[in-house]
Amino acid sequence: MTEETPGFEEKPDVPSGATPEDAEPKTAPSASADGAAPAGDDANQTAALVAQLDQARKALDERTADLQRLQAEFQNYRRRVERDRIAVKEIAIANLLTELLPVLDDIGRAREHGELVGGFKSVAESLETVAAKMGLQQFGKEGEPFDPTIHEALMHSYAPDVTETTCVAILQPGYRIGERTIRPARVAVAEPQPGAQPAKAESEAGAATAEAADDKESGGPDEG
Repeated sequence: MTEETPGFEEKPDVPSGATPEDAEPKTAPSASADGAAPAGDDANQTAALVAQLDQARKALDERTADLQRLQAEFQNYRRRVERDRIAVKEIAIANLLTELLPVLDDIGRAREHGELVGGFKSVAESLETVAAKMGLQQFGKEGEPFDPTIHEALMHSYAPDVTETTCVAILQPGYRIGERTIRPARVAVAEPQPGAQPAKAESEAGAATAEAADDKESGGPDEG
């Protein structure tokens, strides 16, 4: 049995050629060396992703609103252009037909005098057909009530057989395109005689007189 020399500790055997650092015990690697992130880093990354997603959604909503606004403006622009195009077309047609009204008046007078015959008749009827296809409508008839919005009175008289202001003669027909009057009908009008009772009132008065005469002949109305 050997004696241990005081002051000296036993050291592990070190292979020949090895440095003293190789002889020191190695510590276990930490958890971070394995590539696993701490729980706090995962939460920060999730919050950052959520914030980025919210920003993307906000930007998408803004772009969608811009697109809807542009689409609405484009639809309004299309409707306005179409409305203006129709209005310009109607004005152009009205101007053209207004220039043709004297020709149509001549055709009407020739028809009244029996002069619308032969080739002239065919041309005149073709012109009237084309004007009608373009929307021109003639109005104004004898016997219709006078309407100052569509009639222009050139002559005035009194007549016992009318109960209101009436067109008794059409001096020049009126024309309209749709609801738009391009020329009023020029007419002669007649009014009831001043102080004359309307025909209805006269008939009612005559009936009352006849009834009174019958009552007088029969001795008056029954009493009691």
